[in-house]
Amino acid sequence: MFGRGVIATIYGRVLSAAGHEVEFYVRPGRAAEYGHEVQLDWIDGRRKPIGRRVRESFRTRLRESIDPGDGFDLVVLSVGHHRLTEAAAFLAPRLGTATVLVFGNLWEEPLTAVAPLPPDQVVFGFPQAGGGFGQDGVLSGGLIPSVIIGTTGAAPTRREQDVFSVFRQAGLAVRQEKDMRGWLWLHFIADAGMFDQAVRSGSLANMIGDRRAFRDAFLTVRELLPLLTARGVDLRLHRSAMLPYRLPRLVSAAFGWITVLIPIAQRSLAAHTDPYAAEAGAVIQDTLREARRLGISTPRLDR
Repeated sequence: MFGRGVIATIYGRVLSAAGHEVEFYVRPGRAAEYGHEVQLDWIDGRRKPIGRRVRESFRTRLRESIDPGDGFDLVVLSVGHHRLTEAAAFLAPRLGTATVLVFGNLWEEPLTAVAPLPPDQVVFGFPQAGGGFGQDGVLSGGLIPSVIIGTTGAAPTRREQDVFSVFRQAGLAVRQEKDMRGWLWLHFIADAGMFDQAVRSGSLANMIGDRRAFRDAFLTVRELLPLLTARGVDLRLHRSAMLPYRLPRLVSAAFGWITVLIPIAQRSLAAHTDPYAAEAGAVIQDTLREARRLGISTPRLDR
């Protein structure tokens, strides 16, 4: 796992429990700062219809160096999109033959965003987990029982199949996405709408149960859909993912209810109390910059 953030820790925990050898690469000096144990208070969506709360200690194996001879099979690279190019450049000469799962947001052309990683060693995916570390160092989060993995051809490549297998062994379903580029960009503007609304609401946490806040976020995303069309995304391939933006009033009412009553949904927002986090600001600014470059009107986001 590249880093020991929220996504790396949650998935590192479930992969480790499934029998995989999991190590966390951290910056020099961070191992002593973090220690080799992390406390988790999380909702495991693989158990029971709405998940099961788990409070536990997870012993992590931390390392402060990585080189091609280490023999890793898979590197999970989940960092903020504004740090992805830096992380990929650092990892490329140290990678060896490992597959790299790029597991998160991006806004550039996918392979450009992770250059100079070898294209044939890269798989793109997206996690279905979230949360945050509290002041006490406890990770509060939730895990949905599936992940999204992109495929690049008529049939999955060997590396893509290997990634499928890793997650399935951990009890997670794999949703294969043929247009991963379009799906990632749609998710990116969805985040722009949510992060924009978080500034108005005071935080993502304050949006829990607030139907009007969700509606306004969805309306902001709807005005950004022409931006994706201008970038060459075929929105017809993502009809189900666009439902909140086609029917914002109806779906926002459902989201208001879900974020109050469904523990996983609530946890994914509750830990985010800072609306000015670096990744959130970068998502909004990069979206605005691209809209201006392509001449797309974005009055809601501009304000």
